[in-house]
Amino acid sequence: MINGQLYRDMVISAANSIENEKEAINSLNVFPVPDGDTGLNMSLTMQAAKAAMLTNSEDLSKCSDTVAGALLRGGRGNSGVILSLFFRGVSKGLKGIEEAGPAELAKAFRSGVDSAYKAVRHPTEGTILTVMRVCTASGEEYAAGEDANVVDFFNTVLSSAEEILSQTPEMLPVLKQAKVVDAGGQGFVTILKGMVSVVRGEGIIEPLNGTEIKAVADFGSFSTEDIQFQYCTECIIDLNKDVTDADIDAYETVVMDAGDSNVFVVDRDSNIIKVHVHTNDPGKVLSAAVKCGQFFTVKVENMKLQHSEIIEEKAEPVSNKKAPEKKYGFVSVSAGAGIEAVFKDLGVDVVVSGGQTMNPSTDDIIRAIDMTPAEVVYVLPNNKNIYMAAQQAEKIVKDKQVVVLRTVSIPQGVSAMLAFDPDADVESNTIAMKEARDNVKSSMLTFAARDSVFDGAEIHEGQILGLVEGKVKYICDTKEECMDNVSEDFGDASYITVFYGEDVSDEEAEQMRVHMSSVMPDKELVFINGGQPVYYYIISAE
Repeated sequence: MINGQLYRDMVISAANSIENEKEAINSLNVFPVPDGDTGLNMSLTMQAAKAAMLTNSEDLSKCSDTVAGALLRGGRGNSGVILSLFFRGVSKGLKGIEEAGPAELAKAFRSGVDSAYKAVRHPTEGTILTVMRVCTASGEEYAAGEDANVVDFFNTVLSSAEEILSQTPEMLPVLKQAKVVDAGGQGFVTILKGMVSVVRGEGIIEPLNGTEIKAVADFGSFSTEDIQFQYCTECIIDLNKDVTDADIDAYETVVMDAGDSNVFVVDRDSNIIKVHVHTNDPGKVLSAAVKCGQFFTVKVENMKLQHSEIIEEKAEPVSNKKAPEKKYGFVSVSAGAGIEAVFKDLGVDVVVSGGQTMNPSTDDIIRAIDMTPAEVVYVLPNNKNIYMAAQQAEKIVKDKQVVVLRTVSIPQGVSAMLAFDPDADVESNTIAMKEARDNVKSSMLTFAARDSVFDGAEIHEGQILGLVEGKVKYICDTKEECMDNVSEDFGDASYITVFYGEDVSDEEAEQMRVHMSSVMPDKELVFINGGQPVYYYIISAE
């Protein structure tokens, strides 16, 4: 049976498993642009659950509810949000249950699949949703048998997930062309592997990078004045050649009588003594040591001072939640100081740092909404992979009216802000901002991060890629050539805004401006130092 403790270990193992494989999952990005972040998003999402589990000792129902809450707020990117919704459904299926067998687990998995599917307006087969659905159906079929057990339930689910994952290229031509399986599906399989390792008795999968999140001691549970011995005293002594056992025994007595947390280790092979003690008289401990030899290292720390500093640092921060001071407010997501400045100039209250390579979590967006002093808060995700996290934030925030506009690019976000009318009502503003969003054309220039094949064309690492409305359309050898091709999609647009990125110098940007002016003399061009990563140029055409 799965109880709270076992589920806790399963979640921690799952988080470690995907953390170990996140780069491999990132590399499954079907487009060779340097922004594949599915593995990173799913890993960061699971780390939120892991952190919540490190001090958990509740029953299964409460444990699964804690996991669901942590994932919901920690969800990043579409894959992370879908994952969080799956676990939220699982939590609903386990509500009120202290232990679960195959039948209860099958029911919980079905609830998870239903929850995930409901959040996606037009589900695409060959994705993480397909893997979740098919492996859950296999688990349900197995759980219906008379001799079903928990271990084989998970074995069945994992085996089915791996099998359907291998078939995803046959469901999505873009995967078959890129010769990869679905990245989100691979992430889900990796998470299942972590959970199955615990169920099989193989233990928690350990993180390969050696960076383990540790449970944090509650230093606020006791007072500084409760510390009986003030100084943590440590030293290593290089023993004199003529030191006797009697000398060492005498020194050990001094250390043991000095306080508590006493450690006294004699290593005759290395000819050293290691000492650790909490004491109110470190001088006495150190003075007695010189009778045995010379100091190799010495460390004395004031634990009362350290405790006071930690308590101050850990003190409950002043809430950043701001009461409404005006009717309308705005939260926008962007990367790059220049683009952030543009949104600020347009009236955005809080800019959440993030974009294609680092999607903010649902909790990040909630905090930004809380910091916005308005009754109605518009949220501009400006990226298709951030939209679902923003939607979840909209559902969680209850004390303000939140309106999430589905802006999937920086140009769409800027155009939406320009259409805002402070004197109009919410419905009129929402309609106007959506219309402005839909009337702007968005293009981007970046580079190929790896060799690939797309739409039958070979792409070589380092080539320049032109993306139109988020899709790779042009493959070129130079930025000028790619910009010329992208410009052909501007149509009858008369106003062109170009944000140049952190990898483009002012001189290079000026050369590109001159080049574009010669190619399209009838259009008004504005170049802005956006400072964005990954993309050389982000182009807005209106």
